[in-house]
Amino acid sequence: MGQKVNPISMRLQVNKDWRSKWFAPKRDYAKQLGQDLTVRKLIQAKVGSRGSINKVDIERSPNLVTVTITTARAGVVIGRGGQGAQELKAAIEKIFAVPTRVNIEEIKKPELYAKLVAENIAHQLERRMSFRRAIKSSSAATMRAGAKGIRIQVSGRLNGAEMSRREKEVAGSVPLHTIRADIDYAAVGAQTAAGIIGIKVWIYKGEVA
Repeated sequence: MGQKVNPISMRLQVNKDWRSKWFAPKRDYAKQLGQDLTVRKLIQAKVGSRGSINKVDIERSPNLVTVTITTARAGVVIGRGGQGAQELKAAIEKIFAVPTRVNIEEIKKPELYAKLVAENIAHQLERRMSFRRAIKSSSAATMRAGAKGIRIQVSGRLNGAEMSRREKEVAGSVPLHTIRADIDYAAVGAQTAAGIIGIKVWIYKGEVA
């Protein structure tokens, strides 16, 4: 039997970090976890795919919560005159019920981040583009941006076919079992007329010393 593990959680404490950083006693754990999930959904709903959000990091201290949004389009998240960021901060503070600091970090090369690549492929599939063309062009763009390797897997009713199947595109090398390898991974679903198509992306950026 093939045993599959998430490439991010496998590398925690080696070259990856937790997306939520806090400690809670048993009675508060479920409440704080629920708040984190609600905030992540809120940010995704408010900004949507326009903001190209790669990840949301949440760090709690006794009387302050720091939310760091990493995005390819900081201007969309901040909004005109910083209005979008202010609205987002107010909505997040309402959920956490403590003072909140919102940091927005911009990504220079979105082609090197698995979630952004997967979302880009999902948008192309939703616009009825051929899956093979979408994954080949995304793979080529990532390799041009300086990645050591990329692996893309799509599964579902590809091109509206009656039978679901799985197809993949691999460029360069992607050492999945090497723990010191810096691999970014994301899984995204594309809502097409034929049903949901699952997209998984692994991007290898080199080894961490």
